Amino acid sequence: MTIKRMDNVGIVFDDLEAAIAFFGELGMELEGRAQTEGSWAGRTVGLDGVRCDIAMMRTPDGHSRLELAKYHTPAAIAGPRNPPHNTVGMHRVMFAVEDIEDVVARLRAHGAELVGELVRYEDSYLLCYVRGPEGIIVGLAI
Repeated sequence: MTIKRMDNVGIVFDDLEAAIAFFGELGMELEGRAQTEGSWAGRTVGLDGVRCDIAMMRTPDGHSRLELAKYHTPAAIAGPRNPPHNTVGMHRVMFAVEDIEDVVARLRAHGAELVGELVRYEDSYLLCYVRGPEGIIVGLAI
């Protein structure tokens, strides 16, 4: 076996505070914050002069984490806003929730919008996608 576990998924944001508030409203817990800088950080990510703030958010069960980052130097590069769901590359995170309608309503207060509709898949799942901070797509399912 080569993989022991998945530690986290990293997402870069311009507004770190809004991202923390959004994922906090979803039910994730702020595990900690730090600033990353120095030559070791630059060598790791292949960028010179790295200085970035990170916030580690964890799911209530403690098994999954998102590392939210805001780059100060070099400045983050903005990608296309609100790319369609079939855009190449990772741009979606999926969460199981208890009350999907309630979660969507609470996330709307943080700027979330439905990508499509709330849909029942066969007799198994009720699911939807919402756009969160910086246009990322967040999947919700019961």
